[in-house]
Amino acid sequence: MIDPVVPLALALDAVIGWPDRLYGWVGHPVGAFARFLNLAERWGNRPRYPEPLRRVLGIVTILLLIALTGAATWWLDRESHLVFGRWGWIASGVLAWPALAQRSLYVHVRPVANALMRGDLPAARTLVARVVGRDTERLDQAGVSRAAIETLAESFCDGIVAPLFWLLLFGLPGIWVYKAINTADSMIGHKEPRWHAFGWAAARIDDGANWIPARIAGVLVCVAGASGWRVMRRDARVHASPNAGWPEAAIAGALGVALAGPVAYDGVTHMKPWIGREGRAAAPKDILTALQIYARACLLLWVIAGGVAWLA
Repeated sequence: MIDPVVPLALALDAVIGWPDRLYGWVGHPVGAFARFLNLAERWGNRPRYPEPLRRVLGIVTILLLIALTGAATWWLDRESHLVFGRWGWIASGVLAWPALAQRSLYVHVRPVANALMRGDLPAARTLVARVVGRDTERLDQAGVSRAAIETLAESFCDGIVAPLFWLLLFGLPGIWVYKAINTADSMIGHKEPRWHAFGWAAARIDDGANWIPARIAGVLVCVAGASGWRVMRRDARVHASPNAGWPEAAIAGALGVALAGPVAYDGVTHMKPWIGREGRAAAPKDILTALQIYARACLLLWVIAGGVAWLA
């Protein structure tokens, strides 16, 4: 039996999360990644630089972020075991806890459903805007529901499955290097001309880091939802991302709804291929059902993590 670092981190995240009061007191480690990336972007992504140079500087940025994060967390993990001895695993679990988002994801998505259920579409648009990057001002009820379900599915991978996957493989450095990569992708890994060259490496590395976890996430959603296999196999690859389509297609199939479709960013509407195209329009009750599937999928992760800790 190995030390139950993963179950401890999961339990802390599920019970406590990362409440606003704690955030106001100590901030969040991802904020350090954001400050580093903002500084690097101002220095290395200047419009006057030729594209090949910006691409090289982007590669240097992500590799430096990975190296610094890995070294810092390796040192913290080593010191915690030196200081606390046989109980060092508790410190490792506490240090891994902020990298998870079980509770945070639930408490951000559930209010969207609540607002829609009471007929307050403007409030629902405001709430869903906190967790999606698309334009929300003109979304109807189905559009808000679709956005909430999509972000729940994608973030199940990015915020829970992938961090745990890398924690199980490489311990504390693994989970925080993954979070550094994922933060870099969300900040600079965009396709717009400003970011295309500088963020290229961050986007490609993030794709690689999520490749296996995304498929695990899709399987977990199908198991938790007792359905979705056919839509996942058929539609996962129609998504522009090589990874996000797996959990999204799985939950679309489990719910019997159509996801993706027309999405507006910065006033420009993009027509994405439908996922679960034969499904009905998403509704507020589908968000609630998606949250139930999400909760069951998280419980499956608890069982898997406990089993690994017991058997390894």
